[in-house]
Order: sequence, then C-alpha cells, then structure tokens
Amino acid sequence: MNNEKKPDPYSALRFWEFRNFTIARLCVTIASQMQAVIVGWQIYEITKDPLSLGLIGLAEAIPSISVLFFSGHITDTNDRKKIVMASVFLMSFCSLLLLIVSSGSLDLTDTGTVYSIYGVIFLSGIGRGFSAPSFFAFVSQLVPKEVLPNAITWNTSTWQTGAVSGPAIGGLLYGFAGATATYSTILAFWVAAIFLILPITRKPKPEVTDEQSLTEKLTAGLKFVFKKKVILGAISLDLFAVLFGGAVALLPIFAGEILSVGPQGLGALRAAPSVGAVIMAVFMTRRPLTGNAGRNLLIGVFGFGICIIVFGLSRNFFLSFAALLLSGAFDSVSVVIRATIIQLMTPDNMKGRVSAVNSIFIGSSNEIGAFESGVAAKLLGTVPSVLFGGAMTLLIVTFVTIVSPRLRKLKL
Repeated sequence: MNNEKKPDPYSALRFWEFRNFTIARLCVTIASQMQAVIVGWQIYEITKDPLSLGLIGLAEAIPSISVLFFSGHITDTNDRKKIVMASVFLMSFCSLLLLIVSSGSLDLTDTGTVYSIYGVIFLSGIGRGFSAPSFFAFVSQLVPKEVLPNAITWNTSTWQTGAVSGPAIGGLLYGFAGATATYSTILAFWVAAIFLILPITRKPKPEVTDEQSLTEKLTAGLKFVFKKKVILGAISLDLFAVLFGGAVALLPIFAGEILSVGPQGLGALRAAPSVGAVIMAVFMTRRPLTGNAGRNLLIGVFGFGICIIVFGLSRNFFLSFAALLLSGAFDSVSVVIRATIIQLMTPDNMKGRVSAVNSIFIGSSNEIGAFESGVAAKLLGTVPSVLFGGAMTLLIVTFVTIVSPRLRKLKL
C-alpha cells in the first residue's frame, strides 16, 4: 500500500498575505501587459517602423539595468514591503502620464507623442528595476520555506494569467473604446494592487551580510551567481533564449501586415504564450517537474525554440496562435524551474541582489531582446529575423546540454 502523502497544490494559498500579494501581482501584471500592447500599437501606428518597436524595449531596459544592483542591495537591507509599494506607485504614475499624453490634451505632434511615450517608458523602467528584486524576495517572507516551491509555481501562474488577460483586455478595449478608456482601466488595476498590498504586515529586515564596502555589497549577488554554477547555467540559458527567441516585440507587424488581424488579433497573439504558460503552470502545481529539473529545463527551452520557428513560418492566424501558446507552455517549465533553483539555493539576505542579477540576465533581456528583434527585422526582414532567433535558441540549448552535464543532471 502506498502511504506517500500527495503534495497539496493549494498549500501556499492558505496564507492570506500570500493570497493578497498574489492577487496584487495579478493586477500589476494585467496593467503592465495592457500597457505594453497599447504602447506598441500606438508607436507602430505612428511610425510604421519595426525599429521603433525595438526602441520601446531599449527605453525600458536602460534605466532598469542601471538601477538593479542598487535596488537589489536596498531590497536586502530594508523593509521589502516599502520597496514594493514605492515601485508600484511609480509605475502607476507612469500610466497616468501615458493617459495624459494619449488623451490629446497636450496637443502634441506625432513626433512629440512618440518621444513623450519613450520618456514615460524610460521612467517606468526605473520602477521595474526596483520591483523585480523586491517582489521576488518578498514572496519568501510570506510563506514557510517548506511551501515555497508551491508559492513559486502559483506566483508564476499568476503572472502568466495576467499576461493572458492583460493583452486581450488591452487589445479589445483599445480597439473598441480607444486609448483614454484603456489607460484609465490600467490605472484602476494599479490602484487595486496598492490597496491589496497595504494590509500585509511589515516583515523583519534580512540579516546584514558581512561585506564591508558599498561596492562589495552591491556586487555580492553577481559574485554569488558566478560561484553557483547551476544558477549561472540556468540563468544564462534563459538569457539567450529570451534574447534571440523573443518574437513578441514584432507582433504588431505580424498582426497588422502578415496576418491582417488588427489590434484585437494583436491582443490575442500577445496573450497566447501566457495561455499556454498558465495551463502548464497549473499542471505543475499538481505534478511538479523539479525531480529532473535540469533535463526538463533544457527540454523546455528547446521546445520554445521550435515553436518560435513555426510561428515565423506561419501565415495562418490559428497556427500562429497555437505556436505561441505552446511556446508559452515550454517557457513556463523553464521559468518555474529557474525560479525554484534560485529561491532554494539563495540565502534570504542575498535574495534581493541575486534576483537583481537574474533580472539583468532575464528580465531586462526581454527589452534588449525586443531591441535585437527590431534591429534584426530592420536588417533581415521581419520573418527571417524570427527564424534566425528560433534557430539560435536551438543551437544554444544544444551547446549547454553538451558542456554542462551538472545542469543536465540536476534534481531538486
């Protein structure tokens, strides 16, 4: 008779503070994803230039990367709830500015509107630079360590659910009601997030680490990652997959010119990867894939590359949607495994700084990858640039599989 206790898929959700934080993160993600799809469509409507889409990512990545080491240090030495709240306030303020710019009340020219949007996105990048390490580190203070893997899976599911609904809501609302109504709705989600985080009690500050100088404290996370080869391998793998395999920045071109489905179709395409990711993440709450973590991580990134190539070749909306959906499912596997590796292998008083390094490698590589996609599309053409990115992803996974047997054999 098998008396092995089955894992409780809802263990993390039984803690009310984690529930509040999870719902707040859902609101934040919906708002961010709605904003991303609308900004991309607005910029491309004005410029008709694929490089302008890449510049959106660059405008956010530069400030985000610039503050990450500092924000990671602040996260590991201060009240993490305050940092979470400050970043949410800043990003909600940016949405308010976009509402004002898009409402036409400032009487800007097309060029002025584009530059104003870039400026606001630059400011929001600072907020993102503080939100990434603080959100990541705060999770571990809301649940006991034994349910942390389940919390990570739910955290990923929540993000992906927001990434599903955000683009869909944004595309439909913008298509039928216009920019003002859309940005007003985005602002409402930010306000909801603020009120959900407020009741969460303050947590103890992490223990101070023994680095002496400010420089040592700021770079401690980077040194830790490079010492932990498994963490470095997992982060590096996702870095290059995101950098070369990101077709999302070019979706306005696919929606408008290749598939001819307009802003509503753009919202569906933006949501498709997250639909697959949510399905996979919910599946992983019941059947964790961390037993053969290294192998599953490599399979996930390889499958992601295949899906990107199929998407690049497709001229059918439904096939394109399916390819993006499956890419999200494969990506979810790597995201959950990578986050679990980092959370379990990193001391609490280092999580902010290690998360900052992770954000530089992964989070900001989304924006840099968007810039790379824009440049590649300008030089090679839209479809060849996507095929090139997918092929590079497959080559990188093959290379890591050969040179990193320790990661390949990792079990958690």
